[in-house]
Amino acid sequence: MRRPAFYSRSPRAPEQADGSSTPGAAGADPNDADIGAPVGFAPADHRERWQPGRKSFGLLLALVVAMGGAGAYLLPRGPAQQLTQKDIDAAVVRTLQSTTLPSPAAKAAAIVRPSVVRVVSYGEEKKTPEVKTLKRGRNMAKGKPPEAEPPAGEEERGVGTGVVIVDKGVILTNFHVVAGSDRIKVTFADGLEADAVITGVQPENDLAVLQAQKLPDDLIPATMRSTADLQPGDQVAAVGFPFGIGPSVSAGVVSGLKRSFRSPEGKQELGNLIQFDAAANPGNSGGPLVNMDGEVLGIVTAILNPTQQRTFIGIGFAVPIENAASAVGSPPF
Repeated sequence: MRRPAFYSRSPRAPEQADGSSTPGAAGADPNDADIGAPVGFAPADHRERWQPGRKSFGLLLALVVAMGGAGAYLLPRGPAQQLTQKDIDAAVVRTLQSTTLPSPAAKAAAIVRPSVVRVVSYGEEKKTPEVKTLKRGRNMAKGKPPEAEPPAGEEERGVGTGVVIVDKGVILTNFHVVAGSDRIKVTFADGLEADAVITGVQPENDLAVLQAQKLPDDLIPATMRSTADLQPGDQVAAVGFPFGIGPSVSAGVVSGLKRSFRSPEGKQELGNLIQFDAAANPGNSGGPLVNMDGEVLGIVTAILNPTQQRTFIGIGFAVPIENAASAVGSPPF
């Protein structure tokens, strides 16, 4: 409530019975006033006599003024301006013109990135074409000749990706990323490195479950989303470490559902796969395929390339998250 202005006032000097003013009043000789008397006040021997009604009237007048001011403040000030749809549309257009919004894929990647880990397996190096392609890509990413050999004592066997699905350090990845390794190391989003052990495998779906031996202070697990309502054309993003570079993000759409894939060596056939066209390369294996809400729909597991280059030409496959969660022993849907 608005407070009325407060003013200090000086008492007026009382008039004498004969109508003359007391010393110090307007029109009086200033020399007649007591020396040292406060300015605007009568001398002590001429104190103002109390007159019935004067002070009561003054207080009543002040009260009326205050109530009047409050009443004026509380009176309605007219109807508020009504916003029309045209006003709202214009405001939205101005905002869009002045603000750059992140892309859906950027928002999705930001949501899932704290849950994505780099997975490195150590042991005797495999001689498969995929491993050779991965090694060449890693060398080129480091500025080395494609066929350069690793330093003596370094037994890095392969690089892949994983995604944390339980905050206790449970990680999903591909079985082929860690199979046959002597040691597994994971690197979390905050840079923490930790050894990990295999706690479960599902070879028929190329899945492995890892348990990290050391955890960040604030580990954020990914959110998993059922693929029951997934349709071709839905937007997706793949997050991972292609050739060890990352975390990298690529975006595309779901190209098909319930696809089958046979490994180039013909040793294994996978079924009920999600086909997508977001770019994936060796090193993306085990990483999450997410929707635009950053929810994990599947685990990237393979790419189709009829040549020996083993690089992406537009067809990637992911194991649906329903299958992946069952590898942990607790289907979420």
